[in-house]
Amino acid sequence: MDEVVDHKARVAEFLARFGAERNLTLPPLSAEGIGSIQRGSAVVTIHALVDRGVLLLLAKVAEKPALDGAKATRLLAASFLETGDAAFAIHPQSGDLYLRILRGLDGLDYEEFEESVDSIARTADRWDDKLAAELA
Repeated sequence: MDEVVDHKARVAEFLARFGAERNLTLPPLSAEGIGSIQRGSAVVTIHALVDRGVLLLLAKVAEKPALDGAKATRLLAASFLETGDAAFAIHPQSGDLYLRILRGLDGLDYEEFEESVDSIARTADRWDDKLAAELA
């Protein structure tokens, strides 16, 4: 018989472990499956979207940027190789620019969670200042 996994509880454990290993006081994952971690200037929001079976990591890097064709092409090209596991995305309601990592919850282990959070935080910390200058 297949084991039933409580994905939200597992992500909550991963978040708590991530904080404890770094001596950070992090708020626990909410009942809705949302948590956050600040690393440098980047704030990474963690969403355990259990109904969709995915872990979504988001880090806002610019507020409502004015993107012409050349700037949008630059961001898409950067998403190809310069942003690690993350990719640029425009929030459909706010128009803000985010880096995002989307990964299925099945089979997710702590090491992958940790690497994903570290990766998006490093990338967002690098790109938010860079984009402030480029998109101004």
